[in-house]
Amino acid sequence: MNKKILSVLISACALFASIGSANAADDVSPIPELADAWRFEVTPYLWAPGIRGTLGLDSGLAKSADFTTSNVLGDLKSGGMIAAEAHYGKWGVMGDLVSATLQKTGSIPVATPYGPDTIGDKVTLQQTVLTGAATYTVVNSKDAYVDALLGVRAIYATATLSANLNNTPLKETVSKTTSTVDPIIGAKGRYRIADSSWYIPFYGDIGSGGGTTNLTWQAMAGVGKTFGSLIDLSLTYRALYYDMKNGGVMQKTTMLGPQIAITFKF
Repeated sequence: MNKKILSVLISACALFASIGSANAADDVSPIPELADAWRFEVTPYLWAPGIRGTLGLDSGLAKSADFTTSNVLGDLKSGGMIAAEAHYGKWGVMGDLVSATLQKTGSIPVATPYGPDTIGDKVTLQQTVLTGAATYTVVNSKDAYVDALLGVRAIYATATLSANLNNTPLKETVSKTTSTVDPIIGAKGRYRIADSSWYIPFYGDIGSGGGTTNLTWQAMAGVGKTFGSLIDLSLTYRALYYDMKNGGVMQKTTMLGPQIAITFKF
């Protein structure tokens, strides 16, 4: 695994362990309390997904994409990830933004009239994924909190393949851009572990029908800890899937990997 990702995950686990032992006697409930007042959450996070699938390009060309989790930070050229929620009583709204540009280079051996050669290729995937939904609390007990959600997920994705025959001026670039908005339905929440400040966060949604998308779904689960009434820290595993029609960029593409997040509550 990439040393940067490994060091982040090790640091997160060490932080969980040290804070957990230091606060064992002060277990604050991680279950939100419902009230006729506004409460807000803002969550910056780092998601390091591997990406595997097929990128649809111009002229019907398809290119296999394989950005592994172990190399994703090295392939990441730019990006930003943040989520936010607002609740009043049982009703609420949520939003989640993932924006990233990934780039990977490689080479393909070929035979030419002048002997063996290689074609250098560079695959660039630029994507912005925005999920927004209205929520309604369906479970709020001492140990569990669950929101049902109904909303949309929008994606803007551009795949570019640049290739050149090494040692020659021959170059070619093809690309494809897709944007689509798909309705989704799902649920999210958390389950308290053994009357402590530790909890299991979870999220799941599924959608289709945006014109370009055959199917999209997203799922997440892991472990988290609440620190008083102001901060949560979580370490989860998250997956996002897109199956687009032939005209779409992301055909049967899965993004999955670890995520570390800090939530500020006010």
